[in-house]
Amino acid sequence: MSDPDDAIDSHLLGPDLLPTPFTADEIRNASGSGTTIRILVEEPDGGAFERVNRFSDCDDDGAILERWRVAPGGGVDGEVARGRVTWRELQGHAAFPAATTSRREEMLDLPIGRVECLRFDTRDDEAPDAPVETFWFARALPGMPVRFESPTPAGVVRTTVLAVEVVR
Repeated sequence: MSDPDDAIDSHLLGPDLLPTPFTADEIRNASGSGTTIRILVEEPDGGAFERVNRFSDCDDDGAILERWRVAPGGGVDGEVARGRVTWRELQGHAAFPAATTSRREEMLDLPIGRVECLRFDTRDDEAPDAPVETFWFARALPGMPVRFESPTPAGVVRTTVLAVEVVR
């Protein structure tokens, strides 16, 4: 029988950090070789493009993550970025400092449907006027945020998950 404290500790990656929305094991269990995530990237100038993330060669420690921009005709636009990632590294992308981050529940209507999310609003420093980045993680989809908003000098960049195809 597992210790309930182990579940809590596996969400905490260090002191002064909030618990992550998912553990490395939850991300691994939700992914499989061939799992593909389609993402819409909306730029401050009104431009938009699609990006794809695909996992391959998954094992207990990690996977190969391939990423590319989608060409207007649906093919690959440019180079395919390919590299090894660990499940712990992916979990670490959602390890936010407790002092500068708030966390709450929120429902979102997205192209993938209505999803229950954990929303994290975080800033790089404690200055009250520091820009706030917002991440929404769908409770039912362990892994990357289903929406992300980041302020830039030109405006807000937003990414939204359009589709997730899980291959087991």
